This record gives sequence, structure tokens and C-alpha cells, in this order.
Amino acid sequence: MAARLPACVVDCGTGYTKLGYAGNTEPQFIIPSCIAIKESAKVGDQAQRRMMKGVDDLDFFIGDEAIDKPNYATKWPIRHGIVEDWDLMERFMEQVIFKYLRAEPEDHYFLLTEPPLNTPENREYTAEIMFESFNVPGLYIAVQAVLALAASWTSRQVGERTLTGSVIDSGDGVTHVIPVAEGYVIGSCIKHIPIAGRDITYFTQQLLREREVGIPPEQSLETAKAVKERFSYVCPDLVKEFSKYDTDGSKWIKQYTGINAISKKEFTIDVGYERFLGPEIFFHPEFANPDFTQPISEVVDEVIQNCPIDVRRPLYKNVVLSGGSTMFRDFGRRLQRDLKRTVDARLKLSEELSGGKLKVRFTECAILTKNNIVSIFSGILLIRIIRQYFAECVIVLVY
Repeated sequence: MAARLPACVVDCGTGYTKLGYAGNTEPQFIIPSCIAIKESAKVGDQAQRRMMKGVDDLDFFIGDEAIDKPNYATKWPIRHGIVEDWDLMERFMEQVIFKYLRAEPEDHYFLLTEPPLNTPENREYTAEIMFESFNVPGLYIAVQAVLALAASWTSRQVGERTLTGSVIDSGDGVTHVIPVAEGYVIGSCIKHIPIAGRDITYFTQQLLREREVGIPPEQSLETAKAVKERFSYVCPDLVKEFSKYDTDGSKWIKQYTGINAISKKEFTIDVGYERFLGPEIFFHPEFANPDFTQPISEVVDEVIQNCPIDVRRPLYKNVVLSGGSTMFRDFGRRLQRDLKRTVDARLKLSEELSGGKLKVRFTECAILTKNNIVSIFSGILLIRIIRQYFAECVIVLVY
């Protein structure tokens, strides 16, 4: 039965979970990765909760329903891409399978995603839940970066299909630069960047608080998130962008209208510098985090330089952007320009130090933007054709 039915795909992220069936180009559901439980059910640590399960523990909601429950405690079991509360994660997966996918887990293979550098213990916990709690016939846990590379094959910009490239995966809670060679992640060269979508939201919230006074305090974070998602973009030059807004503000300043949750009255705010200053922290991280000052372009260059020399040029030629925080307008164009400047400056310096004896060939840097929501599913659509997928899929008998 499981061989005839499509595999269930669940991509759990820090902010959102994407779920659906393999073979589709887009997920059926995109829900927040949160769970709402009764206040009485949250008392004590995880071990006590397992021993004292009662009626309250059966009363919980996930996704958008969880956010709309004011009398419940809202929990986020995933932090920085890693599961922190396995008890809540098991309940979350229960509703994902039975309520959203409406699938019988015994009849479907499951494909789950994991972040790079995920520990073997976390992988074992995941397998334990899927095999022992849900009795799935087969399970495959794939690295998100490899699926994003496979998904890049569907782009018109791609001439040849390759699983070699650099993946910049930036979601709500974590950003990684992951080099992949022939489908294998070079784990020793992965770099973590302490800047992600949530940091952009907090930075935008801080900017709005300093300038706008009409935002209800309890809705400032929600307003900042809406402003970030609707109006933000990446500018090519920070100084020129400031002068554009100063000379002709009416052309560039946008208006955001929200509704006060308490008084039900509308409030309107002007969105100006926040439009480009939010995503700018990827390229000037010192704006938001004084302890980290390395721009994302330099991090990518450092990651590739740490890799074996024979794969560096292919890694520069195939840089894939994945994740919601890379979807800002002109993000890929700015990254490509900055990365090319960094590489060309180093090559030119090498030529000068050699006294002109060393003639360097400048490296081509190609950036491919791929919508993360579609990339995971497009990647699975292609990978499920490959025989290795079936060979490496862990089945119940092996477990």
C-alpha cells in the first residue's frame, strides 16, 4: 500500500511548517510551528508532563488556531531550527498527520527535513516518534540544502543539473551557509550566521518604536512583521537610498493600516527608512548585533575558501538562496555584486603580489533565488525519482 500512495512531506521550520504530498509542486498547508496548550498542562518539566498526562493534555491546537487562542499557552517547540521540546513536537506531528494531511501513517512513506549539523540524537528521536508512535512503514530524513539544490534544476537559469553548490538557507530563526559537493554536505565548512528573519522583525520593531507613536504596544511586533513582509527590500547603496527618501519622500514612503485589537479602531503609520534598513542587517550586521560584524557576502566567500580547492569554482558558480528571509526584492542581486567584488579584489591582489607573473581568471558568481516554500517540494519531486532515495529510505524492519 505504501509503495502505491504518495509519500507525506513535512518540513518543520522555526517559524513555519510546510506539509503536503510528494509529487505536488507546492505544499498543501503552511502553518506556524507553534502549539497552544492549557495553562495547567504546562506546569513542570518534560519528564513530569509525560508522567501526569491528563485530559488537559489532549486539549491543544497547532498552527493558526494556536495563535488565535488567548486562554492557552502558546509554545514554539523548534528553536533555531532544532527541536527543543520533543513531547510537544510529538503532539504537533499528531495533528499534522491526522488533522491536516488526513493520512493514515501506516499507509505512507514519510520524508522529513532537517537543518545542517543536526545531531544524531535528534535524528534518533525523530525516528523513534515516527516509527513507534505513528508506525510509519518508511522514513527518509533529508538535509534542506540538498533539496534546495535539487529544486534549482526547475529554474530556467540552470543549464546543467548538478548537486554541487553553495546554499544560503535563511529562515525565521537561523541562517546557514552550506557547501554541497555532489549531493554530500561538507559539514566541516558550514557557517552559522546569527541573523535571520526574526532579527529583522525585531530591528524593524525597534525602528518603528523610535519614530512612530500610534502603534499599540501589544501589537508592535505583529505590525513590524507585517511591514517587513509587505514593504521591505534590499537597496544597492545605503547612502543613495537615504537621499532618495529625503528628496522625494512621497514617492517612496508607504502607509500601513492596522486595527487596534482592543478598541477596534484603525491606526495608520508611515513606513519609510524601515523598508530598506531591515534587510540591510544581512550586509551590515553591526546595526542589530554589535558582536557580529561580518557581512553575508564575506561569510559565503570564507565558506567556499575553506572547502577543497577542486570544488571551489563550482561552488561560486552555483549559489542557491533558500528560505523566506532571502526572498526580499533584489537580495540576490546585491549578494552577487558584493560576493563578486570580494572575490575579484582577492584575485587582483594575488596578481599584484606575484608581480604580474600570475595571470588569474576571474571567477563567475551566479546567484539563484528559489522560493523555499516551493523548493522543498520541487526537490522532493525530483529526488523521489532517484533510486538512492528508495535505497536509503529507512523502513520499519531496519529500524
